[in-house]
Amino acid sequence: MKVAFVSLGCAKNLVNTEQMMALVRSAGHEITAQPEGADAAVLNTCGFIDSAKSEAIQNILELAELKKEGKLGKLLVTGCLSQRYQDELMEELPEVDGVMGTGSYTEIVPALEELMAGGTPHRFGDIDHTEEDGARIPSTPSYTAYLKIAEGCDHRCAFCIIPKLRGRYRSRTMESLLAEAKALADAGVKELIVIAQDITRYGIDLYHKRMLGELLTELCKLPFHWIRLHYLYPDDLDDALIDVIAREPKVLNYIDIPLQHINDGILKRMCRRSTKAEILALLAKLRDRLPGLVLRTSLICGLPGEGKAEFEELCEFLREARIERAGIFQFSPEEGTPAAEMEDQVDAATAERRVELVVELQSRVMDAFNEERLGECLEVLCEGFDAEMGCYVGRTYADSPDVDGKVYFTAGGLVPAGAFVWVRITGTSDGDLTGEIEE
Repeated sequence: MKVAFVSLGCAKNLVNTEQMMALVRSAGHEITAQPEGADAAVLNTCGFIDSAKSEAIQNILELAELKKEGKLGKLLVTGCLSQRYQDELMEELPEVDGVMGTGSYTEIVPALEELMAGGTPHRFGDIDHTEEDGARIPSTPSYTAYLKIAEGCDHRCAFCIIPKLRGRYRSRTMESLLAEAKALADAGVKELIVIAQDITRYGIDLYHKRMLGELLTELCKLPFHWIRLHYLYPDDLDDALIDVIAREPKVLNYIDIPLQHINDGILKRMCRRSTKAEILALLAKLRDRLPGLVLRTSLICGLPGEGKAEFEELCEFLREARIERAGIFQFSPEEGTPAAEMEDQVDAATAERRVELVVELQSRVMDAFNEERLGECLEVLCEGFDAEMGCYVGRTYADSPDVDGKVYFTAGGLVPAGAFVWVRITGTSDGDLTGEIEE
């Protein structure tokens, strides 16, 4: 059987796809990168907000067209969208031949075999008890890989459906993580990206205390060059963890903290545990302890109850805090969440306009940050030669894959992908940097 995999959404979802690929290959089947010509395609979906659901449905329709043209055999949909719409998916999209939820990734081989035998797999296991260890086939470039240290989420943010899709928070054991990390390092990975819905809570369920600092200390003993952290919640980012980040040179001074808002009333409505004063104090401490710190956050505009004053307070915070990276999202009233039922809903047009204003404001902050890099010599992880630009492309410590900027640079000789080089920054271009290699 020839099986194609398509992964949508977050890096955590990508890791699940990589695990399914390993299971399929170990069962003797062939993995192919292209759905065309495959006996079956597995679409691992995101179902977090409206835009993610739309992307998933669009991919289903595109794969359905390949089926109609005789270029694809069967279509199995997995992940958060199918977990969320277990019955509706196949009823409303008859092009789908089978569905699996987030609690059944390890059942991928029997599900595919059932599919190819003419059945219609409908597998939804216990999302609170899943097997997170096991082999993976990394689909990222050979020099970068994700290490998912936990699954699920115990936060109950009013706007978020993830706990209902991914289950309770459950950490992987330190032993399993270090064994997987060693295998990645031995395979040549140089940038390890530590991920979970909330990495700051790592270990609290297994060891009855937060263990991220201890885990990072052990990971730093392996031959990685960079260790990047996604995502650290503000209320659990304590002094002990900051000490580890400050002490370990491999752990990048790049921190992704999902703040979501700054107004105390909106934070309370969101069921967030931090206050504005606590957030400001934390950011000041981080700036003081971690030289050259680059912060990334996510923000929501248009939550119910967000009036002009609350929105202006958010804008003023961004002007003053000058957070270098930010993902700005329009509130999406997801069914099954408390926020969808709240009074004082903000009309979609107003929320959309607020997103545009914050994006514009944030772009000026990012442009100023890039301007300040002019003349500096920065370490860059080369990602290869960009034929369209006619030069090499890479990322600095300030740039996480797929979400941040790039550095385009010239060099007198060959620079292999995965090499770390020093680049003198000479210009900026639409959020990216340009420069030349320091020989």
